[in-house]
Amino acid sequence: MQIGKLSREVRELAQAARAASRSLALSGASARNAALERAAGLLAERSAEIEAANARDLAAGREAGLSAAMIDRLRFDRRQMDKTAAGLREVIALPDPLGTVLAASRRPNGLELQRVRVPIGVILMIYESRPNVTMDAAGLCLKSGNAAILRGGREALETNLALGRVWAEALGAAGLPPASVGIVPTADRTALDALLEMDDVIDLVIPRGGEGLIRAVAEKSRIPTIKHYKGVCHVYVHAAADLDMARRIVVNAKVQRPGVCNAMETLLIDAAVADRFIPECFRELRAAGVELRGCERTRRIAPEVRPAGEEDWAAEYLDLILAVRVVDGVQAAVEHVNAWGSRHTESIVTADRAAAEQFLAGCDSACVFWNASTRLADGFEFGLGAEIGISTDKLHARGPMGLEELCTYKWVGRGAGQLRG
Repeated sequence: MQIGKLSREVRELAQAARAASRSLALSGASARNAALERAAGLLAERSAEIEAANARDLAAGREAGLSAAMIDRLRFDRRQMDKTAAGLREVIALPDPLGTVLAASRRPNGLELQRVRVPIGVILMIYESRPNVTMDAAGLCLKSGNAAILRGGREALETNLALGRVWAEALGAAGLPPASVGIVPTADRTALDALLEMDDVIDLVIPRGGEGLIRAVAEKSRIPTIKHYKGVCHVYVHAAADLDMARRIVVNAKVQRPGVCNAMETLLIDAAVADRFIPECFRELRAAGVELRGCERTRRIAPEVRPAGEEDWAAEYLDLILAVRVVDGVQAAVEHVNAWGSRHTESIVTADRAAAEQFLAGCDSACVFWNASTRLADGFEFGLGAEIGISTDKLHARGPMGLEELCTYKWVGRGAGQLRG
């Protein structure tokens, strides 16, 4: 396809989403929920069509040499559809975020002021592989009154186009603009580059995927972008920790699901308890298949551990690999986290409240926990119902992004002829 023609087509897609966003902002919760319910139902009704599209993507992926893990992420079978439909119905059950009055005051001149939650507008979502994101992201955007433009990976294009047809029918049945959910109809990188320049019609970009994808989007985008580069998460076992609790938290944070962004990648152990904690904890981690990489002080206690280099302190392994460092106290742990972490999630295990509060206040991260696994940094676990991603940025949204984080606010003033003196 010619570059000029492609750019025109994606601009038309974005302009249609902009027009749809204005209707969505004024729509009632009942219409948005009806569209979500119809989309959930259509996953079952159109399962054969969706599975056929997914089979074409899977066949192309195998021919292209995609790994078994990538093929598994790409698969969208009836079980995945049922799970996705259940997720959409969970979103329906969440309170409508729109119109919530966040603050209200009456000025001395009688002007009534309110700060009211409203949609952001048009959200461009860029992601890889998993077709369920096409349903999950669109569902969250729709519930929060935003139009969504969805650009999945080239390996899932056929599946995503089929899911786009599901959304178009569901939105039309609910009396909402079908352009409220737009699927970028090509895997051509030129289309994405063009979209990232459309700051006149797109309000926010959310990339979701590997660090390379997110950095590339952030560097090219003229549109505000909420980023989640990587999850280099830490657990710090303090001198006053309950060591049995600490061991359970450490094993859960690393082993329960190592390939996700809120899994622990670095374990920090206070020098005061290292001799007692390391042998038993390492034994359990090795039994779970974890490869350990330690600092010199760690290796003096466990010489069989592979030496850790500076690159390990900044590594997001997403695997059963763990970097371990012995540190001298809370401040040293905080300094390590702030120097090497990714501002995602950190946890301290201790019975000392003062030490815990020092750690919680000192770590410059989106989520900080006391006596809890980093794996709990999740929209569902936080009671948000679902999340569109986890932001490691500081502006607008930080941590798990649910419905409220997909909104902004406006000031509404009601007067009776007040003037500026």
